[in-house]
Amino acid sequence: MQRIFRLISKVAPTDSTVLLLGESGTGKELVARLIHVQSRRALGPFVPVHVGAIPETLIESELFGHTRGSFTGATADRVGLVEQADGGTLFLDEVGDMPAMAQVKLLRTLERSEVRRLGENDERVVNVRVVAATHRDLPAEIAAGRFREDLYHRLNVIQIELPPLRERREDVGLLASYFLERIARRAGREGLAFTPDARERLERYDYPGNVRELENAIEHAVAVSEGRRIRAADLPGAIRAPRLLPGERRASGGGVTHAGGAAERGVPAGAEAIADRRRDSWSLAEIEKEHIQRVLALHRGNATTAAKQLGISRTTLWRKLRQYHIPRKGA
Repeated sequence: MQRIFRLISKVAPTDSTVLLLGESGTGKELVARLIHVQSRRALGPFVPVHVGAIPETLIESELFGHTRGSFTGATADRVGLVEQADGGTLFLDEVGDMPAMAQVKLLRTLERSEVRRLGENDERVVNVRVVAATHRDLPAEIAAGRFREDLYHRLNVIQIELPPLRERREDVGLLASYFLERIARRAGREGLAFTPDARERLERYDYPGNVRELENAIEHAVAVSEGRRIRAADLPGAIRAPRLLPGERRASGGGVTHAGGAAERGVPAGAEAIADRRRDSWSLAEIEKEHIQRVLALHRGNATTAAKQLGISRTTLWRKLRQYHIPRKGA
């Protein structure tokens, strides 16, 4: 995240288009706002648009505006969101969901800094910086014919990829404290604090919903808690008792035992022996690939902790994932 913040500080003063990538809930809009407030456009408007939330039949009108009588129900002239962002920043969230016709008009706006309202023949000059975001794999969307390649290259001038929260656990404690302070102040309950057990459970959870899920969890805890301390019992059930992986089981002493032996995985001993003999003919690369996959599964896809166990840096781990064609989403 420090690398990302340094990149933001370099990118913000420019007018370059930025494409933010990452899973839902990783804080892409927060980064877009940070780019805006650090830019020369900070005194101008910041206009967020959730593309996926606008019906396909209305998106052109919402983005580019319309004139009275241009279609049924257009009873007055309307300024589109692109024009509203004039002199500031237009944030297009989930741009990968944009319909084909709107993609054509957005490309024209990016190329010529002009916008044409529905029902008009004249172009209007606009001075807008676009920051776009998506959780989709846009090259795959291009290959499937759902996204324009020329628009992708226009948006992808500067790319910033936000890692999921499970890959930056060191941020969980800071974020949790920030959300607790903000939510408690809003609820008129300043001075709340986490118990050590609550903080430990927050920091070991994987957060499939990323930062948004963490914020919701803190809001839940503040709502149900009593007194000045947020206890583990106040957290949502998924965080209090996260589900185990299919290959894990409870040991008799109450600890967690990860799948390792044949009996634990439900594999007959004979089959395990055959598999071991087959591995005898593997190359070193094949053995390394399997070991990386097993360690990633052991750590529930957390690249940071998996890299520590493997004794390599996270950068080296990512390189090996590409080398062995191991999907990143599993890491």
